[in-house]
Amino acid sequence: MQTLSLAFIGGGIGSAIGYTHFIASQMDSRFKLKAGCFSKDFAANKKSASLFGGDIRLYSNYESLLLNEVGKIDAICILTPTPSHKDIICRALELNYYVICEKTLCTNLKEALQIKKILDVKRSFLAITYNYTGYPMLRELQTMILNNEFGKLHNIQIEMPQEGFIRNINGSIPKPQNWRMRDLEIPIISLDLGVHILNIISFLSFKKPLSLFAVANSFGHFKNIIDDVNILAEFSDKLVANIWYSKSALGFRNGLRVRIFGEHLSAEWLQSNPEELLINTKEGERIIKDRASPNIFANKYDRFKAGHPAGFIEAFGNYYNSLADSIISFRSSKSLSPYIFGIDSAIEELKFLQAISKSFKSKRKVNL
Repeated sequence: MQTLSLAFIGGGIGSAIGYTHFIASQMDSRFKLKAGCFSKDFAANKKSASLFGGDIRLYSNYESLLLNEVGKIDAICILTPTPSHKDIICRALELNYYVICEKTLCTNLKEALQIKKILDVKRSFLAITYNYTGYPMLRELQTMILNNEFGKLHNIQIEMPQEGFIRNINGSIPKPQNWRMRDLEIPIISLDLGVHILNIISFLSFKKPLSLFAVANSFGHFKNIIDDVNILAEFSDKLVANIWYSKSALGFRNGLRVRIFGEHLSAEWLQSNPEELLINTKEGERIIKDRASPNIFANKYDRFKAGHPAGFIEAFGNYYNSLADSIISFRSSKSLSPYIFGIDSAIEELKFLQAISKSFKSKRKVNL
């Protein structure tokens, strides 16, 4: 199996997600980290390179990395804060790099369209990481839906409550990263959490959003930052979605839950118990699927036998496996793996997120 060479921009010590990307990308030997500019801080940059591997080619800024690594690596992985993504992505695409970018692609629709303009000219590779769809049971659920086992889909209820903006730690208020402390055209919570939810809805339903009504609040410590969003959305083919994401929900570290209801079956999946998928039938049966169930698609992701739980990092590793497959196939077919999401998905998500902001500000339903 081919091992691809990778460079990180961002993701150093102090990053919320950098080390997770490193572990996930190396897990199945699909990628090897060869170069990086991990931090603007000299000491943190050097320390990060030592942590990730002593033979990494280290750069003090992303521009010098991009100029010097042309033709040497298979993909650039961008792990900087979201507001900085657009400029780095555009520069990387101009130099003909294949680009992997941590969600959200950018901060608004205008930036996404600027990226698409360059991407269309260069006909290059751009993929965004949405790690939750790497969970085997979510991929199993998608397979069942594609096989029409659910019949017509009626309703999706999906929530992602967290408590980071309302709880205390040892009597003190925790301080988020500085860039998360200023809402933009799209609130940071939508760029952080909302985009994951939209990705899961698209991944499972393949339906297009038609309209939505949203309510947003600030309940936590930071009164100028939106930290709780509720949405009722209509999708094509009469699918209705009930969406809630929050950073002010006490008691939830990350309470991601997906429930989907169809004419023949319903299903429930919780990230807190990711190895099991609960299926309900018209006959009143309650069936629990896991990686040991017979005739199950998800057992292709076994790194060890069922009964030994896999989790978030392994799901991210599955996503990096799909990224590697997608890069290799893109070279010949210019198409992405069905598990990988690119610029078109990002544009649709940003349209939806901007509509959420428009709805809660106007207190009206918004058509998409």
